[in-house]
Amino acid sequence: MKRILIANRGEIARRVIQTAHRMGIETVAVYSDPDADALHVREATQAVALGGAASADTYLRTDKLLSAARATGADAVHPGYGFLSENADFAQAVVDAGLSWIGPPPGAIRALGSKAGAKALAVAHGVPCLPGYAGDDQSDERFAAEAARIGTPLMVKAVAGGGGRGMRLVTDLSQLPAALASARSEALAGFGCGDLLIERALLQPRHVEVQVFADAHGACIHLGERDCSVQRRHQKIIEEAPSPAVDAALRERMGACAVALAQAAGYVGAGTVEFLLDGSDLSAAGPSQGAKAPSGGSEPREAGSVGAQFFLMEMNTRLQVEHPVTEALTGLDLVEWQIRVARGEPLPLAQDQVQLQGHAIEVRLCAEDAHFRPHTGRVLQFAAPQASAFERATPGALRFDHALEEGAEVTPHYDAMLGKLIVHGPTRAEAIAALVRALHSTRVLGLPTNRAFLAACLQHPVFASGRALVPFLAEHAQELQQLLSNNELSAHIPSALSAIFASNPMSDLPCAMARPLRLRHQGEVHAIAVRELGGGRLQVEQAGAEPVTLQMPQRGVYSVAVGPRRWHWQTGGVEGWVEDASWEPAARADAAGGATELRAPFNGKVVALPVAAGKALAAGDTVVVIESMKLEHSLASPAAATVAELLVAPGQQVSPGQVLARFAPATQGAPA
Repeated sequence: MKRILIANRGEIARRVIQTAHRMGIETVAVYSDPDADALHVREATQAVALGGAASADTYLRTDKLLSAARATGADAVHPGYGFLSENADFAQAVVDAGLSWIGPPPGAIRALGSKAGAKALAVAHGVPCLPGYAGDDQSDERFAAEAARIGTPLMVKAVAGGGGRGMRLVTDLSQLPAALASARSEALAGFGCGDLLIERALLQPRHVEVQVFADAHGACIHLGERDCSVQRRHQKIIEEAPSPAVDAALRERMGACAVALAQAAGYVGAGTVEFLLDGSDLSAAGPSQGAKAPSGGSEPREAGSVGAQFFLMEMNTRLQVEHPVTEALTGLDLVEWQIRVARGEPLPLAQDQVQLQGHAIEVRLCAEDAHFRPHTGRVLQFAAPQASAFERATPGALRFDHALEEGAEVTPHYDAMLGKLIVHGPTRAEAIAALVRALHSTRVLGLPTNRAFLAACLQHPVFASGRALVPFLAEHAQELQQLLSNNELSAHIPSALSAIFASNPMSDLPCAMARPLRLRHQGEVHAIAVRELGGGRLQVEQAGAEPVTLQMPQRGVYSVAVGPRRWHWQTGGVEGWVEDASWEPAARADAAGGATELRAPFNGKVVALPVAAGKALAAGDTVVVIESMKLEHSLASPAAATVAELLVAPGQQVSPGQVLARFAPATQGAPA
């Protein structure tokens, strides 16, 4: 194996490039038009343009990828851990082309890539599964009958794919038709297959997955578990290893089931077996947060795990986004293992030789706002804390896997993840503290990110105590958002002034005249009077408050202009957006926005319009459904109103700020 084509992009491609080059193997990057100047393109040995922008026209085109491999003399293909990594047809095409496939055999992908097929295989080999239905009859009538048999709560899932797409929770049978339609639509858009399954839902579970690895000589081992319970819309945002709820005995049981499933499918390479661990009897128990984790696992739980119940979710036939926490605990390079196994080498370790040391936590940095809506735009300023990249973080150190740089464009063609920050520490508490510090010192300005939200999650007492279950964000997101909003409000005036005066330098001399300013922040206008005292000092006066003296520039405040008289600022774990409305007429600056129209918050494609002109709406009723960055987002009416006009149609692409619908005042008798 001398030259590997990497059928992926961004941070994922960079991860594979790093290991391949360290092993003395050349790499071939492929790229879409928006990625022409991306870091992975510049770092690879060679690069080939695929032509086009959307994933369907580039990274998902088998013909273009194989053509690039032939043109560059590549003798192997690594799919990364997305796009076609779990596509059996692509794997087979690579093999048929005479190239080495750095992944599991196509037959194993087929056997396990379908959730329905994986569950059938699991049942046959004693792996526990939740009751459900995954048959060939995909009619709504059959699903309704099976749902009545299974009972609620139940989960609707896409049979193909992963990443939480095509999943809907049903707590009442009346919700089933809408859940089926929505899940089927998202599955078709994301995976090209609309087949679904249903199964009994656990309402208080942990999401725990086991990393397995197998070679072509019959050996198969597991490398411990990862806890991925903190997620939204089934999208993981925090992952850690080991799980705070898993002790050595439970690890052995779950690992044995994961290995059994992999071997039953004839698996070779890296894979992840995902389980739901019943958290109803675990949430009250947790590890001692200050204790040092012993070799081989986390601190023992207060309650034993002998009776802990776990159930198969699915098996992902690829290396996962969250694999760095496993690398941190084991000291292994799993991409190197993938390459060596693909070359026919045996696994370098037996099960009893696997050592787990300390605790590792990973967070996913995403381009999204406080309401979890994805955003596009240009990274205008970027600074990372001191960190290694794509390497095991030594205890207390940081690893930052990303493809970020100043000027990089976040486009609507791919998902919203910007990178991953990973910390490895001697204890869980130390790892949390180090990761919070790293997030506070990471600077990404120009578009919204979830940086501050991630830090707040890590510091929340439920997560900090190791008791976070899958409903964690459903239960605490609003509380966390309010905390961040309050923090932002308390810091916005000095931070805004620092941004404004950075672009309009002050005189060194005092000025007797006070300058009136109106700052628009979070939709509200704050009137202040600013007096220059000289020497970079400002006296700030606001109605109802004592005058405050500030030194400019504010230490630790970073800002960037994002438009005329508009700035994005950040200080530690707080950030916000401010607009200088001082030059606007007072009536306009202070006007409260009415619910007269609905605008697109981000780029996307309209997939559904559940209302029509003349429809009376209650606050919160869905008006438009937009697909963006692989997920569907429902946009709701902000208040009771009547639909006056719909300005878009299904299938139409929309851009941020575009008016989608206009409203009239609620009619007599309209829902409140």
